[in-house]
Amino acid sequence: MLRSFLRAKLHMATVTEANLFYEGSISIDTELLEIAGILPYERVWISNMNNGERFDTYVIPAKKGSKMIGLNGPAAKKASVGDRIVIFSYGYIKEEEILKHEPKIIVLDEQNNPTKIYTPKVT
Repeated sequence: MLRSFLRAKLHMATVTEANLFYEGSISIDTELLEIAGILPYERVWISNMNNGERFDTYVIPAKKGSKMIGLNGPAAKKASVGDRIVIFSYGYIKEEEILKHEPKIIVLDEQNNPTKIYTPKVT
């Protein structure tokens, strides 16, 4: 059996732009994607700390070092520039791998700079 577990999380990211008239997705600084191990076009879930909205979409890589977190298309209606969001990536894990699983958590400051990176163990 496969079970779904958190793989990576960008915690407290700040939305830097919202572009309603762009093909839907979330643009994330390529540097942050590399740190988190999230791939372009991967499905992610987003939770808005400001208004409680929760939704999923796919990732588009933004310019490396730009610190961009941009909501595009209909997702732009789910948050405003300056809102703090959490971006989750999940993966399926075999039963025998669960105890070895270590999700990667990246805590960001208001400018989307990583302030803490850690990997809690499943117990």
